[in-house]
Amino acid sequence: MDIRYGANQKDARYYDTVDLREEFLIEKLFSADQMYVTYSHIDRIIVIGAMPVAKSLDIKDYIDPAKQLGVDYFLERRELGIINIGGGGVVTSDCTEYKLNNLEGLYLGMTTKEITFRSIDQNNPAKFYMCSAPAHKKFDTKFITKDQANKVELGSLETSNERTIYQFIHPAVLETCQLSMGCTILNKGSVWNTMPSHTHERRMEVYMYFNFSEDNIVFHMMGEPTETRHIILKAEQAVISPSWSIHSGCGTSNYAFIWSMVGENRTFTDMDHIKNADLL
Repeated sequence: MDIRYGANQKDARYYDTVDLREEFLIEKLFSADQMYVTYSHIDRIIVIGAMPVAKSLDIKDYIDPAKQLGVDYFLERRELGIINIGGGGVVTSDCTEYKLNNLEGLYLGMTTKEITFRSIDQNNPAKFYMCSAPAHKKFDTKFITKDQANKVELGSLETSNERTIYQFIHPAVLETCQLSMGCTILNKGSVWNTMPSHTHERRMEVYMYFNFSEDNIVFHMMGEPTETRHIILKAEQAVISPSWSIHSGCGTSNYAFIWSMVGENRTFTDMDHIKNADLL
């Protein structure tokens, strides 16, 4: 488990590129038959990437709950959201199997004990992207297809940000303690997401960018509105966004990203909008 401690905005003003990437970038999420786990002390979110190919992966082989979380098993006091961005795969939760195709999701509530992952076809392996948040109450496990997600269309080609938001783990779809999670897909010809930008003092967020070629990159904009910075990301990398930071991206092509939020509430529209003219 890679541990990240909370960075405050006063210190972040003086970070160079190396510092920014060390604090906020999750550089590796997927490789064959591996699971990568990053724990951020910002709202105690845990970000996980799992790519089973020739074998099944068991979450307890990668997280030591007693040592790292002070509990008997991973979801004893947590909830977990999963979205598959690869080929077909199977999540087994307490002896129940859930088949997840590309861009299908699964919510596992608190007290789920056994969690394993496998791919249906090792030539087209699943890539399970996951985020976990502390929980105080058990909610039902729920499988969510792309069609079942709450769909919102925003932006326009004129402003290069025409996109569709699929809200998988969202109050319109299911109940959770604090975790929200979804996928935004930019239309061809659009490169900007979440612009004009915003912050939300009551929640932090993680963006994981994917669905673009290795020849392309995304510039993730972050920092205070009057102290903006950027991190360059390749496909299938993620960036941690504290509540004080904007979180917008601009790619050299269209792309998709999964957003995950935890914090004080689950009100998707609870944000502080920043006018473009006010960015410095």
